Amino acid sequence: MTSSGSVWLPPLFVSHGAPTLALTPGRTGPAWAKLGQEMPRPQAIVAVSAHWTTRQPALSSHPAPPTLHDFYGFPDALHALRYPAPGAPALAEELAQRLTGATLAPERGLDHGAWVPLSFLYPEADVPVIQLSVMPQATPEDHYHLGRALADLPGRGILVLASGSLTHNLGDVQWDAADGLALPYVTEFRDWFAAALTRGDLPALFDYRRQAPHAHRAHPSEEHLLPLYVALGAAGERPHSRCLFQETTLAALAMEAYTFTAGE
Repeated sequence: MTSSGSVWLPPLFVSHGAPTLALTPGRTGPAWAKLGQEMPRPQAIVAVSAHWTTRQPALSSHPAPPTLHDFYGFPDALHALRYPAPGAPALAEELAQRLTGATLAPERGLDHGAWVPLSFLYPEADVPVIQLSVMPQATPEDHYHLGRALADLPGRGILVLASGSLTHNLGDVQWDAADGLALPYVTEFRDWFAAALTRGDLPALFDYRRQAPHAHRAHPSEEHLLPLYVALGAAGERPHSRCLFQETTLAALAMEAYTFTAGE
C-alpha cells in the first residue's frame, strides 16, 4: 500500500493481436481475464495504444468514449461489439499539463488496441479509461521518458496499460497457423528482448533496432513496440520485468504480457 492508501498497480504491457481476438480469444483472452481477476481494481486506466499515433503526446478526454472499430474486412459481429467504459477527463487534463507539448482530444474514443484487452481484463467496463498516444517519429528512449513522467500513477492505483505487440509484421502473418507456431525469427527476437528486460539493460533496449536479431523484420514500423517503453518508464527507477504470458498467434505475432516494477 502507498501512503495514501492506494494499492500500487504495476504498469502492464499486453500484445493485443488481431482484432478478431475479441471473438476467438484462444489462450490469450482467458489469460487476460485471469490477470484482471488477480490484480487490484484500478481507480482509472491510462491505455497507451499502438493504434493512436500523433506527432506530440495526446490524451483522450471524452467523458463517455465511444468504441472505435478502427479496422475493416472483419466480421459484422466484431463491429457490433461495444466497450462503454466511462472516461476520465480530469485525469486527462492533469496529465496534459505535465507532458511537454501534450494536447487533449475531446472527441477521441477507445480504439481496438485498448478495448479488446480491456474487454477481458475488466469486462464490466466500469473502470474509467483515457488513452495516451504514441509518436512513431520519437525514439524508444523518448517513450521511456514519457513513461517516467507518469511514474506516480501506479502508486495512485491508476493502471498504465500499454497495448501493442512484441512482434508485429503483418506481411508474415499466417492466418491458418496453429496457435503456438512461431516463425524462427520471432523466437530469436523475443528471446533477445526477454533477456535484455531481465538484465534491466536499458541502453540495449533503447538500441534494439541495431542490437536485437531481426529487429526490422519483427517491427517494420515501431508503433507496436513503443507502448512497452511507456510502461517500462512508468514503473520507476531501474525497472524490473516479469513475463506473465507467452504465446504466438498467426505465426508472426508474439503475444507476451509483462508487468514492470521499480528496482531497489
